[in-house]
Amino acid sequence: MKSFLTSTLFASAAAFAPTPSTRQSTQLSLSDKNENEMSKAIPFVPRPKLLDGTLAGDVGFDPFGFGGADKASLINMREAELKHSRLAMLAAVGWPLAELWDRSIAGFLGLEPKLTASGASPSVLNGGLDKIDTDYWVIVAAIAGLAELANKETKEAKGKKYVPGDCGFDPLGLMPEDKDGMMAMQTKEIKHGRIAMMAILGYVVQEALYRAPVTAETPMFFKPVF
Repeated sequence: MKSFLTSTLFASAAAFAPTPSTRQSTQLSLSDKNENEMSKAIPFVPRPKLLDGTLAGDVGFDPFGFGGADKASLINMREAELKHSRLAMLAAVGWPLAELWDRSIAGFLGLEPKLTASGASPSVLNGGLDKIDTDYWVIVAAIAGLAELANKETKEAKGKKYVPGDCGFDPLGLMPEDKDGMMAMQTKEIKHGRIAMMAILGYVVQEALYRAPVTAETPMFFKPVF
């Protein structure tokens, strides 16, 4: 009888004891799966742990570990990438347009052209930055400062809902309202920005090597073919 009561008590206690953790094993299996997942960008290399696909344009590409060791570092690098991307997209258009139209516009307004002797856009490697007025740099610095302030205000206002790179600037209402649409638009922006950064690098290297404007070296990209 005693043994029966004892076994009954143990059975009752076991009913309230935690069962072997199926949840824990599931989490472990998911963790192992994530750790063993391969990068989409480089299929033969494991995906970095921080690049879990939650950020737009994330394809698991960070061979040099620039993303940092934690989520905060990764978000900081994404902010920097977006800012460089946006500047590069502006420059990728502005650079060749300056080479094509600067002399015409300057002549129409009675101003001195700002291009180099070869007709290339002023840059660190091309030279010619001394021709740029101080007022221009002041205006550029002021616009950059306003953008940083707007970004800071948006970050504080949205809190946890803040998305990296959000400056609260969308005058044409191009950003969709739904989550999937927002992710798609952010992916387009970061992809275009990455291409633009590569394009600017191409401009710089090409003009430094050949000492001629990109618009003259590769006119098929910048002038009508007819």
